[in-house]
Amino acid sequence: MIKVGVVGGTGYTGVELLRLLSRHPEVELVAITSRGDAGMAVADMFPSLRRRVGLKFVTPQEARLEACDVVFFATPNGIAMQQAAQLVAAGVRVIDLAADFRIRDIAEWQKWYGLEHAAPELVAEAVYGLPELNREQIRGARVLANPGCYPTAVQLGFLPLIEAGLIDNAHLIADAKSGVSGAGRKAEIHTLLPEAADSFKAYGVAGHRHLPEISQGLSLVAGECVGLTFVPHLTPMIRGIHATLYGRIKPGVDLPDLQALFEKRYEGEAFVDVMPAGSHPETRSVRASNLCRIAVHRPQGGDTLVVLSVIDNLVKGAAGQAVQNLNIMFGFDEEAGLDIVPVSP
Repeated sequence: MIKVGVVGGTGYTGVELLRLLSRHPEVELVAITSRGDAGMAVADMFPSLRRRVGLKFVTPQEARLEACDVVFFATPNGIAMQQAAQLVAAGVRVIDLAADFRIRDIAEWQKWYGLEHAAPELVAEAVYGLPELNREQIRGARVLANPGCYPTAVQLGFLPLIEAGLIDNAHLIADAKSGVSGAGRKAEIHTLLPEAADSFKAYGVAGHRHLPEISQGLSLVAGECVGLTFVPHLTPMIRGIHATLYGRIKPGVDLPDLQALFEKRYEGEAFVDVMPAGSHPETRSVRASNLCRIAVHRPQGGDTLVVLSVIDNLVKGAAGQAVQNLNIMFGFDEEAGLDIVPVSP
């Protein structure tokens, strides 16, 4: 058993993390922090956790996080970087579900997030936690940068095509849709039911914070800078991401069996399901699970390939992937705590 602390367990990602950790056979939850809700029982805020989590929220000072084996940060951007160095020096491993350690170029991170980075020395050693790409590096990580939700769906969809050198890396398109929980639990007008229901809109077309993260990951795989047009959309559903990805086939490329390419690439991956040829995966097919379901198409036999990638933004796009990374870091069964059948309807 390992001792686990959670910083910031009051948001949607935080409660999802607590749900998964509470059923993990190798985890003892010892502290859950919240400055504003210290003293409140976790189950009073989230009745779904009654009889599963018996702890109360405590302040960071009361939590004794240095006594943990690993600490998760389910906090807004800019928090983990303030505390990570002290924890790492105490021998605690850190898994950050926010963006503090995802982008290696500090100036680029500061441009997109509008903050001065407090721990640039840790960015250099942080491991980007996409297991299907960086599993070996994750095993030894002291600081783990958990990927964003859009970046997870987009990268998993594009990876086989870029690795095989089949598409023009200068002209990639990611058209992605997310449920409103991706905006967090804070009260904002645009996520109120009367505002978001019965509507559908794009946002961040001029630039979204996840763009540099996706571009960084795909560029490292491609061995060159990729050109990516990324357009996110808000949809009137609570959970889920659907990414429709477009790549133009390189001239003169001898195109292999695409279905076999994807099946081989993700063979043995517990949380990537390559759907049968011709499939159209739905977000509800992954709801509350750590699965990414993928289908690859070549419409009309033309020069453009289309990949459909769906995940639950709170699980494979956040808390579930963080637990998957925990399992890899500590040598547990990678499916521990995550063997959950998707919820339907």
